[in-house]
Amino acid sequence: MARSKFQTLTEQMFYILLCFQEECFGTEVMKSVREMTGGRVNVGPGTLYNLLEQFTNADMIEQTRTEGRRRCYRLTETGREALREEYERLKCQIHDYELYIKS
Repeated sequence: MARSKFQTLTEQMFYILLCFQEECFGTEVMKSVREMTGGRVNVGPGTLYNLLEQFTNADMIEQTRTEGRRRCYRLTETGREALREEYERLKCQIHDYELYIKS
C-alpha cells in the first residue's frame, strides 16, 4: 500500500487533506488553506497539483466530478485515516513537550 510514503504529513499535506473533508475543487484549496491558517501556510499551484496527483494515486482522495478544466475531489477512508494518524502523532508531540519542558 502507498501509505508508507505519507506516514508523516507536512503541514501543506495535512491542510490539503483537511480541505477535502467536504467535496471541493482543487483550485479552492489554496484559498481555504490560507484562510484556515491565518496565512501561516500557503500552498502554491505546483505543490497543490503535484500532491493532488499523489493523493489520488495513493487512494487518499477521489475525483468526484469535472466542470470544464476544474476537478472536484473528496477525502476517501484512506485519507481520513491518514488525517487521524497525523492528528494522534501531533497530540503525542504536544504531550511530550508539556511533560518534558518546564515553563
